Formats: sequence, structure tokens, C-alpha cells
Amino acid sequence: MAQLWRGSLNCAINCGAIAVSAVTKGPADGSVFFLTSAGAIVINPSLYKNLSYRPERDLVPVSIVVTTPQVLVVPLQSKVNSAKDLVAQSRTGRSVSLASSGIGSMQHMAIELFKASTSAEFLHVAYKGAAPAITDTIGGQVDAFFGDASGLVPFVDGKKLKPVAVTTAKRLPYLPDVPTLDESGIKGVYAENWYGLMVPAGTPPKIVQELNGAVRRILENKDVKANLTKMGLTPAPSTAAEFSDRIRADGGKWSKLIAERNVKPE
Repeated sequence: MAQLWRGSLNCAINCGAIAVSAVTKGPADGSVFFLTSAGAIVINPSLYKNLSYRPERDLVPVSIVVTTPQVLVVPLQSKVNSAKDLVAQSRTGRSVSLASSGIGSMQHMAIELFKASTSAEFLHVAYKGAAPAITDTIGGQVDAFFGDASGLVPFVDGKKLKPVAVTTAKRLPYLPDVPTLDESGIKGVYAENWYGLMVPAGTPPKIVQELNGAVRRILENKDVKANLTKMGLTPAPSTAAEFSDRIRADGGKWSKLIAERNVKPE
């Protein structure tokens, strides 16, 4: 990125409120930007009422960079071979656990959509990050895990986890044998994480446009595209306006779900 831009960049990778705060206090000259996942921008503002930042006030969208949907995985030795099997288990009176990488994560949102769509009861086990959730799913300490495709592809390819469904309208090119939840008869569970570039409020539109062009040039590189796709990431460069629209739409969707499901930050 630095090679395509001005050679001097300060990039904050999404580490929650601390990263956002650092970016919002930085100079609005294109030298500081924020690579964030969806959660900090479209979920946290509805979940945490005392955030030190407000995305619409403090940040300017530049471009979506990549997207990655959620994949429902179970331990390799599990008798569950489909999302419907998991729902059936929950209706036997047995407690069935669904892991996420944390309260308010995209994985948590996928679980809430899944529960709402199936009217089934599951025990949500919120971990502090994806790594321990994956470890415990592999070990069978939890029954299933919703996770970013990008974090799960290596474990699926390595035959350590069994994928049973994806949260997209169509099957994924890198997991062609895994059905969508729609195909499994569980409708409306669409949860896609994204990573996008944002800059401090007040950054001139000309700089935003130039940064947007730099992102697009990187993502149009064939090798970059191929490597990202192998990792379960879909290059998704957008205009700044398209990114703003996505933030608005996703923010509304998750705010509604959080209210309807009475999701609390605890």
C-alpha cells in the first residue's frame, strides 16, 4: 500500500475502541488510516451505548477491501452432517452449544439469526477470539462454531473441522461441496464479515479518492486476487459511496437484530 501511496503510512488494524480512538485523533491528511472489520463499525455502536467513537461522526469510508462469509463447522468426529442435524439435536432436550469469537462479533450475529430462523434453543458460548473457539471445536468441547471462512479454510482443508453450511445465497467457490443454509431449509441467515479502509473525519475528498484508487489497483492484481481467494477472502473494492451505503444497510440490519433478540454486551 505504501508503494502505491505516499510512502509514509500509519495503519491501525482493528483492535477495537483503542484503534478507532487512535485513528480519530490522527491527522486528516491520508497518512493515517484504519483497516477495520465490520463489527467495530456496524455492530458495536448498537451494542455498546458508551462507545468513545461514532463511526458516522469520526470516520470517513474509503473502500471495502475484502469480504468473508460465515461457515458453520462441527468437530470432524461429530455425527452432525448438516445444519438440520444440529437443529434436530437441539430438539431432543440435549443442550447444544454454538461457539462464537465473542459477544457482538459477526459470528454472534450469525448465531442469533440461526436461532431466530430455526426457533431452536442453543447455548451460545462466547470466546475471546476465534483461536480458542476453533481449538475447542476441534476438541469437541463445543458442538459447533460459526466462523469467518478466512479463518476456517485451513482447518477444513487440513481435515480438522467439518463444514456443514455457509451463510451466503450461493455456494462458495473454495468450498463447493458445502451447502448454503438456504439449501438446508434454513432461510434468511445471511452473515458476511467485511474488512474496509477508513480515514479520520475531515480528510479531504481528493485524498479519499486517491486512497480508493490505490486500494483498487492492489485488489486488481491477479496474484493478490488469487492469494486472497485461497484464504477464503473475496476481493471487494468499492467506491466510498458504496461503502457508506453498505455501512448504513448493515448497521440497520444488525441494530434491528440486536433489539429483537435482546442481545446484551455481557
